[in-house]
Amino acid sequence: MSHYKSYPVYKNSGVEWIGRVPEHWETLRIKRAAALRNERRNDLPNGWTYVGLEDVESESGRYAPTKGESRLSDDSMVGVFRAGDVLYGKLRPYLRKAIVTERDGVCSTEFLVLIAGRAVATWLHCWLLTPDVTQQIEAGCDGAKMPRADWEHVGSIPMPLPPPAEQSTIAAALDRETIRIDALIAKKTCFIELLKEKRSALITHAVTKGFDPDVKMKDSGVEWIGEVPEHWNTARLANIGSFSKGSGGTKADDADVGVACIRYGDIYTTYDTLIRKIVRFITEQASSSYTPIQHGDILLAASGETFEEIGKSSVYLGDENCVCGGDVIILRPVKIVDPAFLAYALASSVSQSQKKLMGKGFTVIHIYAGDLRDLVIVLPPKDEQRSISRHLEKKLASIDGLISTTQRSIDLLKERRSAFIVAAVTGQIDLRCQSGDLPISNDSRRVTCA
Repeated sequence: MSHYKSYPVYKNSGVEWIGRVPEHWETLRIKRAAALRNERRNDLPNGWTYVGLEDVESESGRYAPTKGESRLSDDSMVGVFRAGDVLYGKLRPYLRKAIVTERDGVCSTEFLVLIAGRAVATWLHCWLLTPDVTQQIEAGCDGAKMPRADWEHVGSIPMPLPPPAEQSTIAAALDRETIRIDALIAKKTCFIELLKEKRSALITHAVTKGFDPDVKMKDSGVEWIGEVPEHWNTARLANIGSFSKGSGGTKADDADVGVACIRYGDIYTTYDTLIRKIVRFITEQASSSYTPIQHGDILLAASGETFEEIGKSSVYLGDENCVCGGDVIILRPVKIVDPAFLAYALASSVSQSQKKLMGKGFTVIHIYAGDLRDLVIVLPPKDEQRSISRHLEKKLASIDGLISTTQRSIDLLKERRSAFIVAAVTGQIDLRCQSGDLPISNDSRRVTCA
């Protein structure tokens, strides 16, 4: 952003976390520049759109509509918005969900409906999505698991305010730049999804067909597996391993050094198929209430948020003493099974589709060892298992490297996007000269009720 000029003269905003602002700007509380619309109704008028929290993307404030009308029951109470209002998601404000509306409609009561006054709607929208404002709003939220912001607190938060024409000019410049950055992020995100699909297909092919293109095939006898190499067999997990359940305390047991520990959440967020290095430790004293694991144990997450990901698994291939916490299912393979191969087999789409059918629950999905015992995999001879798992690890390392590099570039773009917005709405850069050919585009940040 070094090519953007600063304003000629600045003054202290009087708010420590905002800092200095251009001399001709005001700093006032949001409630002095916008008002809360508190209209409610329990129907969806013909031609109106319903907007739920799930229709607004986090951080970008992009409107991505689903079939909203089908989510309304006859007695649903909804908020009313008018053209030019700003919808701000008050549930879990860290998600940063806000949009500007173009026409009248109704929305989830989990939105604050804000009427733009002295603050131009697009300016208010930009300000509400800045990280510092999100932090200020979060600090005043009620509820630990489901934090909600209220208007009294949101309205009390300070906001820099240029003259109306300048607000529109800056918002227009932000619009163009953020759309450009968002387009780059979308392309890179799509590339990552393609790489993940390629990764999944590679694993599934390797553990059900192998890498020898000339091998003779036979019918596996299992409809969803199809043909397998002639010398391979199918096996239920019950016949190739023993199951046990993890146990343990809470994150309060965590320590910088101590006993290596794997929690069920780590399987989703921290580790991939193979675990060689542990990143979490617990105190020696707390470790006695956890379940010890050993090299080669398969760890499956016993609960999750979706059927598609339930039972995600990793194999522990480390050498240090390690324990696992509760909500982890431990599968200890017999000697004829290579642990790494089994972990890859459980990560295949063939296994995941079986686990999906075994999942139970609604808000939280659970899977149980009693059901996993019946999961069927394809099993080559052990020497071939080892060969396949080693070959897979090398091939996947290349794909994972590309995914990691691309994700880092996405993170940098998001940082640049956020920094640009903050610099613009606090007056650290002067975008007034950017105005002439920068009309506010009719893009998906705004609700079009067509």
